[in-house]
Amino acid sequence: MCPAKIALAVLAAWVLLGVAGCGDSAQDQEVSAAAPVGRSLEAIQASGELRVVTRNAPTTYYLDRDERPTGPDYELAAAFAEHLGVELELLIRNTPAAVLEALSAGEADLAAAGLTQTSARAQQFRAGPTYQEISQQVVCHRDRPRVNRVADLEGVELVVSAGSAYADTLRALAAEYPALVYREEARGTEQLLAAVAEQRIECTVADSHIAAINRRYHPTLRRQFKLTTDDALVWWLNPSNEFDLLPALGAWFADPATGDLLKAVLERHYAYAELFDFVELRAYQRRLERRYPKYAELFSLAGEKYELAPTLLAAQAYQESHWDPNAKSPTGVRGLMMMTLPTAKAMGVSDRLDPAQSIEGGAKYLARMRDRFRQDIPEPDRTYLALAAYNVGRAHMHDAQSLTRERGGDPGRWADVREVLPLLADQSVYPSLKYGYARGTEPVRYVQRIRNYEDILRASLGSAAEIAPSSP
Repeated sequence: MCPAKIALAVLAAWVLLGVAGCGDSAQDQEVSAAAPVGRSLEAIQASGELRVVTRNAPTTYYLDRDERPTGPDYELAAAFAEHLGVELELLIRNTPAAVLEALSAGEADLAAAGLTQTSARAQQFRAGPTYQEISQQVVCHRDRPRVNRVADLEGVELVVSAGSAYADTLRALAAEYPALVYREEARGTEQLLAAVAEQRIECTVADSHIAAINRRYHPTLRRQFKLTTDDALVWWLNPSNEFDLLPALGAWFADPATGDLLKAVLERHYAYAELFDFVELRAYQRRLERRYPKYAELFSLAGEKYELAPTLLAAQAYQESHWDPNAKSPTGVRGLMMMTLPTAKAMGVSDRLDPAQSIEGGAKYLARMRDRFRQDIPEPDRTYLALAAYNVGRAHMHDAQSLTRERGGDPGRWADVREVLPLLADQSVYPSLKYGYARGTEPVRYVQRIRNYEDILRASLGSAAEIAPSSP
């Protein structure tokens, strides 16, 4: 997971001041100098809607393959609107400058768009609490020589998004390093990362969470070093909102329940982003082209029958067998879903090497695992628990859930259960468990890898293609 710190305590003075951060954006300075206007909290509640301006990007807001809105900023904004007792109305803008222009014009009540805290923005707007900390990172192609510091960028073709905070950081560094040369282009960060991956440019700069996500889609990308550290992502409001809406926002972020929500949102969107193996992901992308199409329809049919996402089943099958229908392990599990003989018989599978039977049986077994967990456990936690049970067994998952409860966690929350699963192999713990020792780290990595494979598969099928990339 990319580095993130959760703001659970917010000092009122800090909230009102909107402390300035790093990397002023030249685009921000183009926002009208007129005093920004905004609606009061009373007016917002009277209207029945909270107007939030955001960007369409994988780290803020987008539609998933089922056309459902998602994204870290969207999920948090929706929860805040619910807290205020109003509906969420989204305004979509393509660039940070356009986001702030909409906020300045009073078109939105707040901007939740993955924007960093900068001194230029703080002169015109008021910053809410920090909800994530990131860093600016130099990203290059794996095949070029490494750069480990600013001085190493001499002679390197470095391209960044025009008017971005990255450009401002480089502008400041150029005063100290006269040989540093870079160019600004009217392209978003994701587009520039793709250009680096395709070796059309040498290097660019991206925020750590954006780089982590895109590195899964483009495994030839390599993060070189950090240009900045501890850049704060915040929501922005107009000064006229600082006496009622801003304190309400600060109090909401300070609520421990919001802290739990924030932790869950960041875990859901970024927990698997750092799980990366260059050689393995290159092989995965090749197999997406050559092997996956042979079985795509079978995954769809089984997913529809057992109410499981076809992409999830495909990702699980890849984790199990790399989509090799003849796969066999030393322990005797076989086929695309690597089923044991007893499990195959129980699922009605007569030939484990038959792709259709294997996928059908694996989906049926996963659905059965899911049904053995309480129905009131929300998704995707229930499915993640089922995947872990598929890997380590339901009995050991029972132990893990009991241990989670004993330690004050939520046994229905994957993030909590995931933390205690490795203890199933701890000699100071497992003798007291009902079902004893288990290699508890394995199901943790199993679920993480499946999530990673599914995310890349979804992107390759076009869900990410609809995202309009832009840089914070």
